[in-house]
Amino acid sequence: MGKIILVTGASSGIGRAAAILLAREGHTVYAGARRADRMEDLPEHGVTPVEMDVTRSDDNERAVSRVIADPGRIDVLVNNAGFGLYGPVEDVPLDDARYQFEVNLFGLADLTRLVLPHMRAQGSGRIINVSSMGGRIFTPLGAWYHATKHALEGWSDCLRVETAPFNIQVVVIQPGAIRTEFGDVMGTHMRKYSGDTAYKTQVDSFLKLMDGLDPGRGTAPEVLAKVFVKAATARKPRRRYASGSMARPFMFLRKWFGDGVYEFLLRRMFR
Repeated sequence: MGKIILVTGASSGIGRAAAILLAREGHTVYAGARRADRMEDLPEHGVTPVEMDVTRSDDNERAVSRVIADPGRIDVLVNNAGFGLYGPVEDVPLDDARYQFEVNLFGLADLTRLVLPHMRAQGSGRIINVSSMGGRIFTPLGAWYHATKHALEGWSDCLRVETAPFNIQVVVIQPGAIRTEFGDVMGTHMRKYSGDTAYKTQVDSFLKLMDGLDPGRGTAPEVLAKVFVKAATARKPRRRYASGSMARPFMFLRKWFGDGVYEFLLRRMFR
């Protein structure tokens, strides 16, 4: 039987690709995102768009109510909405840092809390949280982004144990470098915060390296979409799925060679 699935952050990138592929596989898919204009063509792919902002509780409640209204259940929640806030800790305003947590952690948590009672009542469910290789490693100037992803990893592990008695599974996906809008958003923030501060040299070096990378090196969103399908439909899913360019090598390096070697290589990369 097809599953009833809500995917957030589905107006672009891996969220959009995953929603389309899941629908193609025969599942009933609702795609949530703020940018409704970017989802106008999703019905052509069998996906139902839902305009929502995960940082707004009213939006989350309406989205869950809409999903529950027709089929009367929700089998899978894919918490994919998120963005990367990059910039020196000293330069990034705390209000912006708080908003990073609102999107990447607290909005996700609010939506999860809303679907859990329905999953408990039906005796099954699956929560898929999209973290990042950044939830296990770190890179220069990414303190706030990495903080949210490290927090999400621990939060997901606790949730997995709490919900296991109710037959609710929790899965974490750790993408590597993907061909999405992530890099453009990251660069915009960094230039805004540190155009002429003590950290300008570091920011310039970071952005120079990013600009010099071949865009084709990132993994296509459609490749990651297949991992989303596996995480959503496997009878016994793994706790974590690491996939995408550089994900496994970077996490392996940090885990097994230690912070000293890892930081040395970062300094060589980013100068």
